Formats: sequence, structure tokens, C-alpha cells
Amino acid sequence: MTENAYYSPCLRSFYNGGKSTGGYLYPQFYDHSCPKAQQIVKSILAKAVAKEARMAASLLRLHFHDCFVKGCDASLLLDSSGSIISEKRSNPNRSSARGFEVIDDIKGALEKECPQIVSCADILALAARDSTVLTGGPSWEVPLGRKDSRGSHTIGNARCTSFRQRLYNQSGNGQPDYTLDQSYAAQLRTRCPRSGGDQNLFFLDFVSPTKFDNSYFKNILASKGLLNSDQVLLTKSEASMDLVKKYAENNKLFFEQFAKSMIKIGNISPLTGPRGEVRKNCRRINT
Repeated sequence: MTENAYYSPCLRSFYNGGKSTGGYLYPQFYDHSCPKAQQIVKSILAKAVAKEARMAASLLRLHFHDCFVKGCDASLLLDSSGSIISEKRSNPNRSSARGFEVIDDIKGALEKECPQIVSCADILALAARDSTVLTGGPSWEVPLGRKDSRGSHTIGNARCTSFRQRLYNQSGNGQPDYTLDQSYAAQLRTRCPRSGGDQNLFFLDFVSPTKFDNSYFKNILASKGLLNSDQVLLTKSEASMDLVKKYAENNKLFFEQFAKSMIKIGNISPLTGPRGEVRKNCRRINT
């Protein structure tokens, strides 16, 4: 399971305590107002992932990117219009953030079942959980009750441009990054030349790219972390190195702590109560 280094932010979130500055969320939020909500999300998501396995990681990544920029409020889903500049079209997200059509399908089904009840922010949170489960990862109860923002934030697989410097010019001296396993580096150079091929996609976890497991951490221990931000988890501090080793050795522990981290991430500055709105269409604010 790939689409960007989602393990890394989750690991850092857990290590940093996953501080929440938001309101009160709880898993039973839609039990009476839209009792079929979670079933609908899971059903549509399962079809999308069955059609394209990579979609699971893409949707998990959307939840991360939404939450880590000023909170979990579905700002990432907004299209540009009027005074709103789309966050999804910003340089870090352009050509990499994807899965918006699946969210549209889920929202459309939920609007038919229970109009303007389930927020787009909660859809992202549920989709992240179900994407993890569908690819063999852990499950958890998703706290719900987020509202959607009324404006955009300003601000997986990895593309060749994300790690080219490690292959050819890590420190500005024209030399590769020798902390990267050299046989692995040679393999990467075949599809990531010094120039060209910028958008060529590479698995972050080449061992089990469509399965949710702890191979990511095993790869780091073998000096085969694709991105520099991955490999630094082993070298930055003893604390992060210890976690990498623990997760590489114990898949059960990784699953348990990943689930806890996802709950903490989903609690980053949610809009609740009278703050925000429940969008009718996830791509634009209500009028």
C-alpha cells in the first residue's frame, strides 16, 4: 500500500503525542441521524479499491493532507471558485492528491440517504479507516461529528522528482546518498534519470505495495527507504530509531499504535457544533 509516506507522519504524530485542539467527537454521532452512513462509505469504497488497489492509499493520504494543514475540515476537497484558491491545486498536491471522484460518489449516496447530515470531513476520516482495513490493516472506531470549512486553507507512490537528489546529488556535491542501498539505488536510476521522467511513479514499499503491513519499516532498516524523510526516521534520534525497529519486528504493535495515531490525527482542530457547515457538495461551500 503506497501513495506517499503516510507511515512517517503517523509515526511522528504518535511519537509527538498527537495533540488535539478540537472539540468533542464520538463514533456514534450518526447513529440516529444517518444510521447507514458508515455502511454506505464502506460499500462504495470497497468497489473503488477493488477496481484500483492504489486508491486505498490515495484516500488515506487525502485524510492526512486535510488534517495536517490547519485541521480536519475537508478544505482539501474544495475546488477553486471566486475568492477560494484550491488547496488541491497547490504545488505539493498537484498531480499527486487524488481520489476526489470516490469522495464525490460517497457524498452523492449519502445525500440521497440523509441530505446534508454527514460532513465531507467525516467522510474522509471514515474512508481512511476503511482503506486501511480493506488492504489488510487494523480497524478502529472513528470519532465523528466534524463540520466542513467554509474556505480553503492557503498555504502512496512517490514521483521521481521527490527523491532524484538522493540518486545523483544528495549534498550538492554531485554524489549520491550512500545511506541508500546501492543495488536499490541502481534499480531506481533505471526509471529516474538525471533529467526527464519527473512524474514516473515508484512504490514506497516495494515489498508489499498493495498490502498494509510493516514492510515499510523493514525496508528502512535495510537502507531501502525511498524518500530521505523515510530514512531519517532511523538516523534522526534514538527515539525514532527505536520505534522503527519495534515496528519492523512487531506487526501487531505497529497495527495497534497506527490505529491510536489515526484517532489522534483525526482530532486535529476539527470544526464542531456551530462552527463550519455540512456541505451538500464536497467541492464547494454552500450558498
